Amino acid sequence: MSHDRAATTDDRRPEQPSLLAALDVGGTKIAGGLVGPDGELLHRVQLPTPAREGAEAVLATVHRVLDLVAEHPLAATARAVGIGSAGPVDIRRGTVSPVNIPGWRDFPLRDAVAEHPGVKGRPVVLGGDAVAMAAAEHWRGAARPYRNALCIVVSTGVGAGLILDGRLHTGPTGNAGHLGHITVDLDGRPCPCGSRGCIEGLASGTAIARAAREAGWRPAGAGSPASTEGTGGTGGPADASAAAVAEAARAGDPIARQAFDGAARALAAGIAATATLVEIEAAVVGGGVAQAGELFFEPLRRHLADYAALPFAAGVTVLPARLGTDAGLVGAAALALDALPTDAPSTDALPTGGR
Repeated sequence: MSHDRAATTDDRRPEQPSLLAALDVGGTKIAGGLVGPDGELLHRVQLPTPAREGAEAVLATVHRVLDLVAEHPLAATARAVGIGSAGPVDIRRGTVSPVNIPGWRDFPLRDAVAEHPGVKGRPVVLGGDAVAMAAAEHWRGAARPYRNALCIVVSTGVGAGLILDGRLHTGPTGNAGHLGHITVDLDGRPCPCGSRGCIEGLASGTAIARAAREAGWRPAGAGSPASTEGTGGTGGPADASAAAVAEAARAGDPIARQAFDGAARALAAGIAATATLVEIEAAVVGGGVAQAGELFFEPLRRHLADYAALPFAAGVTVLPARLGTDAGLVGAAALALDALPTDAPSTDALPTGGR
């Protein structure tokens, strides 16, 4: 996909002092924005990621997004820049190796952003996209009331971030909370990470669609068996996506419902393991699969009650994420809060205990 397509813009408020700049880098899109001290996303621009065009083309798109952010009248008031990137990341070295951007392996993204004319002189903080989502939900979203929470993104993959004792816990390299690659099926399907039976291979949208197809489900328009007639997805004939499976499940298709139940069960095992290890109070779940609503959340809570059996692990509150598509930029900005100069005006209070 060409990266010189016109950017989309979204301006929500004309003035706000002492802002944070944010960059959200993924395999589909690269977004940039300005976030106020209260965590409100004030300005957003976005361009498609030229993920198959090589390292320099992707970096050129990052620079173009930064150019567009810098054109905003309030951009000069940004005191720090936060980056949330698809990973793995290494926050010690400032590098990223996104699985869905093949040209970037150990790419020095933090330094590349810091050298941009619109950024120079400002502190730049890098984090993984799922960790950024956790920071966002803890600052302004569903995890705000909790000092200990697991924030999960379930989409084409499964990622997560941890809030422990009221602070974002990144780990030395920034990859703590990498829930998608915890093994829950010891004899399960090999995973591209090198292990097998990983949560991502069982609970992601990709896994849901695959499980349904392997069990005999077919979308409308694809010669579907009688049990799945009329249950195709929203993407049109032969739509075999997780969204199509969700639509079929809502219409009562037993195979489609079982696919969601299996995904929820795998994720519940991972949440239960996390609760047992670090005593979380809440699990906040976002991403495309979470948009299935109670179709996913009901079996998730039911299986979690079975797996989180010890008293200190039981009772974890499962909540849908609140920030939606804003989470990437709000979270990237949240990552930069600790890098604010000491003379910067204070931001809106974070939950007790800080980030």
